[in-house]
Amino acid sequence: MIIELLAAGTEAAPENKFGFWEAMEQGGPVAWFILAVMVIMSVGSFYILITKLLEQRKIMNQYKGVRQSFWRAGSLKEGAAKLEKNSAWRQLADDALKASEDHGKMTDKREAHDYLHGTLQSSEDSINSKLAGGLPFLASVGATAPFIGLLGTVIGIYRALINIGIAGSASIDKVAGPVGEALIMTAIGLFVAVPAVLAFNWLQSRNRRIAELMNGFSTDLLAYMGSEGAIKPAVGAAPAAKAAAARPAAAAPARKA
Repeated sequence: MIIELLAAGTEAAPENKFGFWEAMEQGGPVAWFILAVMVIMSVGSFYILITKLLEQRKIMNQYKGVRQSFWRAGSLKEGAAKLEKNSAWRQLADDALKASEDHGKMTDKREAHDYLHGTLQSSEDSINSKLAGGLPFLASVGATAPFIGLLGTVIGIYRALINIGIAGSASIDKVAGPVGEALIMTAIGLFVAVPAVLAFNWLQSRNRRIAELMNGFSTDLLAYMGSEGAIKPAVGAAPAAKAAAARPAAAAPARKA
């Protein structure tokens, strides 16, 4: 008896025909195409976010090496050799060395200074252009994803109106599927667009910080080359030197009154 009641209850349980996949199936090829476009845009956005974030972090970590070792070197060439190869800072230093070699061939000092400044500026622009790669895709995703989702919404509502016209009544079973599909497309568009916009703004702010650091480094290089090594940014003393300077002061006995 109990088994029969359970079986009857199971048979009477209503089947859910308004899930996500059911709504997509009702949407047909157009709905699946829009979903595929959204997935590609989302995956591309997160890929660019992760790769650019790692690239920016690497450049910022390399800058610590510039402050610690580059300016302690005896010459510009020696300092450049201490920098990591294929890094932004090594590129600026190598371009400065090349410009310094060509600098001696010029007779007009003003033109020589402009040439040095222009060379370093061109090097900075090439690095900034590389760092900005992929950001236009994020901006495009943030601007277009809501409208692509809106396209799915319009198609879903249109199909709901057709079902109402065919049925002759606005019953829930005729309009729930298409309207659900429309709402799903709107939500997916927002879920794709919002992270892309946030990632774009965050990466842009970090790129501006890196550009400021490179501009300061280029200015220091110009001052160093223009003064033949007399002007260089102040760097902290090495840890061993600080410890050696602190020991005598700590060990000095107090004078008697």
